[in-house]
Amino acid sequence: MVTDVAAGAGGRARSAARSAARSAARPAARPRARWPRILGVAALVLTIAGVGLRTPDVPAAELERRWADGGSRFVAIAGLRVHVRDEGQGPPVVLLHGTSSSVHTWDAWAAALRDSFRVVRFDLPGFGLTGPAADGDYSMPAYVRFVSAALDSLRVGPAIVAGNSLGGEIAWELAAREPARVARLVLVDPAGLPTGRGAPLPFRLAQLPLLGPVLSRVTPRAIVARSLREVYADDARVTDTLIDRIWLMARRPGSREAFVQRARTPRANDGAGLERITAPTLVLWGEADAWIPAALAPEFARRIPGATAVVLPGVGHLPQEEAPAASLAALRAFLAAPLGAR
Repeated sequence: MVTDVAAGAGGRARSAARSAARSAARPAARPRARWPRILGVAALVLTIAGVGLRTPDVPAAELERRWADGGSRFVAIAGLRVHVRDEGQGPPVVLLHGTSSSVHTWDAWAAALRDSFRVVRFDLPGFGLTGPAADGDYSMPAYVRFVSAALDSLRVGPAIVAGNSLGGEIAWELAAREPARVARLVLVDPAGLPTGRGAPLPFRLAQLPLLGPVLSRVTPRAIVARSLREVYADDARVTDTLIDRIWLMARRPGSREAFVQRARTPRANDGAGLERITAPTLVLWGEADAWIPAALAPEFARRIPGATAVVLPGVGHLPQEEAPAASLAALRAFLAAPLGAR
């Protein structure tokens, strides 16, 4: 079942105008064939300019002073010093962030849920304040093993598991592989199915052989700002504070190399395992997602037995950040429903 959460006429008009503008701007088939040459030129330019554009690493201690607040702690898990936030009491809710993100993406959800739930968040290997994986493995099975180890270490039993983007893919893979760990599943603009679009530009660049060493030391703030404006439908919500947090955390020692390794790690991307999920599932999507299209929401709902999909008009790739009230309302309705009412 797919539900389109109602928006006002103005929101629908803005969404339609945005979709029309994107369609008008989409290149025809012939220009698309020029992408390899464009990326090749970009690789050459960035390689030549790499020394001049170099943005140094930011020491982990400096990042922790800024973004590890009183709710943070660091726990030894799978050979890593993992940044964890574990707040509240009640049934456990585990929140998994996406690529180039951190526990902070869930701040609004955590603040709203911790009065009634135990809310557990941690920075995944290669991201945030946790740093690169000890073994350099960024495959999906490795991420699932890490999350399992984290839940064991934190003594989290069967939980409501929610994930966004990469975190959504990890969440549904966990539910398919280890169903006893997942009481309910919430997928927020999840990865794991073919998008029908090319990968976002940072991933395409990272996959080019010449650019690995460059991207490990060159991270222009303007590129981070551009990517954030792509994943938000409302550019006005992309603040300097948000840009700086993502930009600086990306420069934690080892994290840029980890991004290149992850971008180059083959992924099946065929949704294998979705049919094995037994947990009650909510598929929540931003209608204006420019990275993973909302057209995939019905496909996830179709392939996961009994799943329900909710689409939020005028919202981009990060509903938990861009539309916390609307996304939380959909979450609460899902959690309030009896387990048999799917």
